[in-house]
Amino acid sequence: MSKDERLLHASSFGAAAVEYAEHRPDYARAAVRWALEPAPGPRVLDLGAGTGKLTATLVALGADVVAVEPDPAMLTELRRSLPAVPALEGRAEAIPLPDGSVDAVLAGNAMHWFDMALAGPEIARVLVPGGILAGLWNVLNDRVEWVAGLARISGSAAIGPRDTPASWRAETAAAHLPGNGAAARFGSPEQAEFPHGQRRTADSLVATLATRAGMLVMPESERQATLARIRAFLASGPETAHGAFVLPMLTGVLRVREASSEAAGDS
Repeated sequence: MSKDERLLHASSFGAAAVEYAEHRPDYARAAVRWALEPAPGPRVLDLGAGTGKLTATLVALGADVVAVEPDPAMLTELRRSLPAVPALEGRAEAIPLPDGSVDAVLAGNAMHWFDMALAGPEIARVLVPGGILAGLWNVLNDRVEWVAGLARISGSAAIGPRDTPASWRAETAAAHLPGNGAAARFGSPEQAEFPHGQRRTADSLVATLATRAGMLVMPESERQATLARIRAFLASGPETAHGAFVLPMLTGVLRVREASSEAAGDS
């Protein structure tokens, strides 16, 4: 994806902020706990926080959270649902926080939109020595046969890179980590996956997939044709044709620890 395409996709969510808040899943609590496990303290920045899906899980786990999100419509939804959480307009490439002000930076389904050449030094700046950077992605568990079928018929706009376990591991193995000199400030990356699921109906799953960036930027006729194909598939499957079901998912985590000289002295 070119830089212009990435910017177009990254800026597409505001038009569907209400639908995003209603239909996107939260994150497996075990995954969030693992992401935070080595953090030196409770202060967490949810970077690219969207409508607050990850923010809400962090609050439920007792973290001291500040959220940063660039899109005003997404930020409005976050502030509406989580009025007690400080929520600032800002970007990963220019974080509106002081130096060394957080113990961990987490990003839920957002890190792949960051320009890490700029965001990496900013993330390192706001972290304390030994702080944690972690990206979390909710992926569809295509080890389940009907989910694999859904992925095949949906197309990459609805279910693309990072959206299934194997592609998530490959996509995050060496990408989405700080660059431009900031990489030296971080240790070796770790990956882990945690079982997750979302209770859906055929209609609400279609609505969920319609909030994907690739779907939001698609020409309307093509978008409707894709959604119709997904509806037909769900209507034909015994697992999804009648009432509610659990969509099998995993929350994947990519975690690195800030490895400044101060942190090295503590280890």
